[in-house]
Amino acid sequence: MSTKPSAPKKSRGRGSKHKVPAIRLADPFYEREIERYESPLPSREYILQLLGEAGCPVDAEAFAAQLEITEDEFELFQRRLGAMQRDGQLMLNRKGQLCIADKMDLIKGRVEGHPDGFGFVVPEEGGDDLFLSPKEMHRVLHGDRVLVRVAGFDKRGRREAKIVEVLEHVNKTVVGRYYLEGGVGFLIAENRRINQDILVPAEQANGAQSGQVVTVEIVTQPGAHNEAVGRVVEILGSFTSPGMEIEIALRKHDLPHVFPEDVEKQAGALPKKVLKKDMAGREDIRHLPLVTIDGETARDFDDAVYCEPQGRSGFRLIVAIADVSHYVRPGDALDTEAYTRGNSVYFPRRVIPMLPEALSNGLCSLNPEVDRLSMVCDMQIGSAGNIKAYRFYPAVIHSHARLTYNQVWDWLSGVSTPDKKQSALMPQLQALDKLFRALLKARAKRGAIDFGSQETQIIFDEQGKIKAIVPVARNDAHRIIEECMLAANVCASDFLHQNQQPALYRVHEGPTPEKLAALRGFLAEFGLDLGGGDKPHAKDYATLLEKIKDRPDHGLLQTVMLRSLKQAQYSPDNKGHFGLAYEAYTHFTSPIRRYPDLLVHRGIKAVLKGEKLPGKGLAEIGAHCSMTERRADDATRDVDAWLKTYFMRDRIGEEYNGTVSAVTSFGIFVALDDIFIEGLVHVSELGQDYFHYDPSKHWMLGERTGKRYRLGDRVRIKVMRADIETSKIDFSLIEWVEMATQNDAPPAQAAASRKPRSGKKK
Repeated sequence: MSTKPSAPKKSRGRGSKHKVPAIRLADPFYEREIERYESPLPSREYILQLLGEAGCPVDAEAFAAQLEITEDEFELFQRRLGAMQRDGQLMLNRKGQLCIADKMDLIKGRVEGHPDGFGFVVPEEGGDDLFLSPKEMHRVLHGDRVLVRVAGFDKRGRREAKIVEVLEHVNKTVVGRYYLEGGVGFLIAENRRINQDILVPAEQANGAQSGQVVTVEIVTQPGAHNEAVGRVVEILGSFTSPGMEIEIALRKHDLPHVFPEDVEKQAGALPKKVLKKDMAGREDIRHLPLVTIDGETARDFDDAVYCEPQGRSGFRLIVAIADVSHYVRPGDALDTEAYTRGNSVYFPRRVIPMLPEALSNGLCSLNPEVDRLSMVCDMQIGSAGNIKAYRFYPAVIHSHARLTYNQVWDWLSGVSTPDKKQSALMPQLQALDKLFRALLKARAKRGAIDFGSQETQIIFDEQGKIKAIVPVARNDAHRIIEECMLAANVCASDFLHQNQQPALYRVHEGPTPEKLAALRGFLAEFGLDLGGGDKPHAKDYATLLEKIKDRPDHGLLQTVMLRSLKQAQYSPDNKGHFGLAYEAYTHFTSPIRRYPDLLVHRGIKAVLKGEKLPGKGLAEIGAHCSMTERRADDATRDVDAWLKTYFMRDRIGEEYNGTVSAVTSFGIFVALDDIFIEGLVHVSELGQDYFHYDPSKHWMLGERTGKRYRLGDRVRIKVMRADIETSKIDFSLIEWVEMATQNDAPPAQAAASRKPRSGKKK
């Protein structure tokens, strides 16, 4: 809206002696607007109502006059209309008339760019994505919010969209490589979904050298007839400098990594130790020998455990969790920043904590031999592993030792013996081990799914580059603590649910009907049945996994089963946790590094005080925390990929055996044995044939030769390329070694699989 009413009048805000126009008083939300604003404007709902009653696009100036918008109200009224445009409620047509977006068959969504220059619009209201041609993508960047119109179908039958209006440009800064060629400066974004270059005028380079990694602030967003233009605001340095991969990931994924001044100030004002006044009203269990059990490299200890046998009745298990909520209060600077971050992010050699070090490694870390404030879950667990009773209470504890998984397991298995001081802890460690065996039985009885996976650890040299990638051996000490934490989390969810306290649950739903049908069809090819009818239980998955665990194609079958399940998320709606086979589950045990856990602590405290916290806004908080979790996963995945690509640069030409870990329309991904690195064998490297991808069978099938490459197949490859700029590793196929299974194999390949590998007779 760009015109002003021709006859402005004086303001008629609250307290004015002038009579409010009747048309404004008819606003059904007028009283709400009075409460919010000194000079109340027509509400969004009323604006849409009036424009709807008009039945056609309305002249902006005439509409302002109709509402008797005064001259001193006009700027605020313009802002409201502008906000409604950004939110996709209104738009201006070519004549500058106000239109209701919903009446123009427009679709509101978010742009998802593709490295090849085209993109898609993901509708906010759900439905299939719409294709954006490279020409349309020239107007926007990945992540922007747009209004689009369906303009037809492309050659592949996909709905094609035309951008009607850009609602929001979300990219304010972009990290990437700065180049200067022929006197022209430009940035190639590290995020390959931002396909177009960003121009950087020479006077805006601010000392950056060609080839350096920089952060650019976008000063001019892209349009139909112009490129995006930016200026360098931060020079990070050489692309191959140690730690640069993390600096890039932080900026690429917009991860907050510098604490604001008010947060540092609040953290700095905290006491260095627990004060006596803070112990008031808490149970004192400092005499109990609670211990922390973590990995060798852990620095923050948010849980401590204690277990004692109680004869035939079972065990008493205490899980003490750092009481972060005592120091981080709703709405303060620490809380606001913790919510923004959502969680801590763990990179190789570096952690981006959710809370400042004064808390995460100090007051809220259950360090040995110091007093700490805790929230305690005190449980009575039967000999069969069933939780018979539990109690929550705030406490003060004193950790008696900082132990490691390997240390504890060596003691329990008899590999080594503790010293004199540590030997006093052995009775409770042995009790923990017996409790763990009982909890395992309960886990099996309820049917929790246990997808086995190989974790790895990156070993670095003195220059900060990968020296080796080694498997991480999980022993039963890891699983002891894991089961203790699961028990406490289940009690927390039950406590909140029973007391009708709104909370964020950790929700993991079962497979969709479509994914379930695809899984059943796949398993049928192997003569297997999941069972469970239309709504299988986790126990059906667990039973089948147990049945196939000794098969040579176990890895293939497990991978396909795992991919049929949804991703876990945070939600105020208790829909249970399918994978763990719990009817209700929440996160209670890590408030240092997960914001939802902090909210759970607050909810439990409220119930203990006889209060009730409101549930308003929990859905938005859950969606935000689910997003920050995915953001952290994406960032750490990027860093791992870059480090592994750098590691493979010195191995070009070397040969390895590996397993097909994924099959796509453009080739197969192979995970290498021993070094745990994945790369792509492009479809053009599979052989002289036309290969066709079958997503239901997870294979690529040769049209002429009948050769088939399937998920789980064993192959031998040669390393051809390791491009650190794109973090892509390319392999060429030397030979197919062994198929994952001979079930339903193409005749040519099945016959080949039966041939001896040597000239000798079997």
